[in-house]
Amino acid sequence: MEYSKHNKTNAKTLRKNMTKEERHLWYDFLRHYPIHFYRQRMIGPYIVDFYCPKAMLVIELDGSQHFEKTGLENDTLRDQYLADQSLMVLRIPNNEINYNFNNVCEYIDHIVKQRTNV
Repeated sequence: MEYSKHNKTNAKTLRKNMTKEERHLWYDFLRHYPIHFYRQRMIGPYIVDFYCPKAMLVIELDGSQHFEKTGLENDTLRDQYLADQSLMVLRIPNNEINYNFNNVCEYIDHIVKQRTNV
């Protein structure tokens, strides 16, 4: 996997400046989840929103820019790279975090348990 000092600096900045939805998911669910998650983790040339190595799972929270042509193209390349690393990518729209938080948490929990045989 590629390593970049620039990405390391960006990851630290992103951890300090999480979006409202990222903060909500992190502080109200993932931070104390029994299976460890990292936030704003470098994986190859990318920085992912949340990463669970035990479940080989990446969670990406998607704002509106991800549904535009360029965003969709970039996400396709990113998702393929992550899949090539044997990682599953869950893409969750920000509005699901804002309006359906409990179901999002249940879904993440289900996927993690399924992938870790818990």
